[in-house]
Amino acid sequence: MLSLPNLLTLSRIFAVPLLAALLWWPDWPLGYGLAFAMYCLMGITDYFDGYLARAQGTVSKLGVFLDPIADKIMVAAVILVLSAQGVLRGPYVGDMHVIAGLVILIREIAVSGLREFLGGLQVSVPVSKLAKWKTTFQMVCLGALILGQAMPGWLMTLPFGATGFVVNVPHTVGLTTLWGAAVLTVITGWDYLRVGLKHMD
Repeated sequence: MLSLPNLLTLSRIFAVPLLAALLWWPDWPLGYGLAFAMYCLMGITDYFDGYLARAQGTVSKLGVFLDPIADKIMVAAVILVLSAQGVLRGPYVGDMHVIAGLVILIREIAVSGLREFLGGLQVSVPVSKLAKWKTTFQMVCLGALILGQAMPGWLMTLPFGATGFVVNVPHTVGLTTLWGAAVLTVITGWDYLRVGLKHMD
């Protein structure tokens, strides 16, 4: 319970409310700057808790249980707060970017339920390489969206239309990779579902 990897995992879970609080005011660049730093730190601990557990031979059932939960709680909290505060908004499609966030949340809930079902049947579903790419896209897109609010002056003019239009660079990267994450989410979710359907006779 008190091994260093487990403590790092628990620290990510306990840090989520503070992260959500910092994201609550989208017009507060300093708050979003602090949130970005915290988000990066949480991502670093996500890597090191697994690395240390394997290196020290202290992989525990609690760690295996908590690690994916910590990731999902953080991702869900960030998506929900950014959606509520209107950060998932962009040119042309407006708030439609919320749909990409919704797809990610639905998939995470569905796959968690499916894993619980398969676990009761003693069926293990390994994480695929594509699922790891999905996680990478999620982490990048949410970090970029937070950074965009922290640096509102990081602007670029895109040559579309008669006069072009100005966009925030990290925000635009965040919205683009958010849709990439949503597509990978659907693909990997279907892969898990196909495995599950074989055991639902």
